[in-house]
Amino acid sequence: MSKPGDPLAPWTDRLLRLGPGIAPEEARRYVHDLYVQAQADIDKERAEAEFEREE
Repeated sequence: MSKPGDPLAPWTDRLLRLGPGIAPEEARRYVHDLYVQAQADIDKERAEAEFEREE
């Protein structure tokens, strides 16, 4: 269903298997948004930890 080498592909495929009525484009957008938010949260945590180390 998804392109090989795409880091979101396994998660998109998994979501599609869990929710048979979900459109593939919607599943991909959801996984992408979730990935972007998780990455932003990790970046924020790293920045806070770095700031605390510098103090």
